Amino acid sequence: MADVEATIGFGDFMKVDIRVGTVVDVQPFPEARKPAYKLWVDFGPEIGTRKSSAQITVLYTPETLIGTQVAAVVNFPPRQVGPFMSEILVLGFPDADGNVVLIRPTHPVPNGGRLH
Repeated sequence: MADVEATIGFGDFMKVDIRVGTVVDVQPFPEARKPAYKLWVDFGPEIGTRKSSAQITVLYTPETLIGTQVAAVVNFPPRQVGPFMSEILVLGFPDADGNVVLIRPTHPVPNGGRLH
């Protein structure tokens, strides 16, 4: 059985703002220490477009990412990643080889929708 973190209350969960957005641009990130892309994700009019770096180059290409909906934490403070300012954390799970598999809705949903 995997180690599970300490139990949290529902209020703690609600502090993490996880939203869905559509990838609108993907650029190479050659300055990153590990292979990564720069992503721009549109979360709709309330939040707008935010950017992130993501180490997802093994399973995804820029062409397959454009137009894809992804889940991301939108209320972390911005984080400097080399010369790039990452504003969100795009979410995924590791596959059997440790490569990130993005969390995506199985059906289209409005950008900006909050996970619940």
